[in-house]
Amino acid sequence: MIHSTDPDFRVLRAEFATLLELQLEAEDRGWATRWTSVGALRSQVKSEPVLLQSLMREERDGEVRAYRCLVLFSAVDDGAAGGLATIDISAARFDSLDRIDRDADVRKAFVRVFSLAMGGISMVSKR
Repeated sequence: MIHSTDPDFRVLRAEFATLLELQLEAEDRGWATRWTSVGALRSQVKSEPVLLQSLMREERDGEVRAYRCLVLFSAVDDGAAGGLATIDISAARFDSLDRIDRDADVRKAFVRVFSLAMGGISMVSKR
């Protein structure tokens, strides 16, 4: 697990086209943590930028081989609703993505947003 205090904790922004490339790379490498196909991804994810947060790292022979990231995206079928999924990303690709969490306060806010998203967010009526 990657904690928000770890040096490889990151929140990244990626264009939809980049997410498609990540999916294709995961398919080529035979990684299980991805959508079943590009078509499946397109059926669930709107063609808009997504946010990724590093969640876990896979190490082999003392080197990071891949990062498992949460993907926060706008859902195709749910109007303004979003979705949360995971995808594995190569270490080289992970390092090349646009990092948006450099400020400590922003990092804390993103940690909270992703934590709430993992637990499930729903609209509630105020009492």
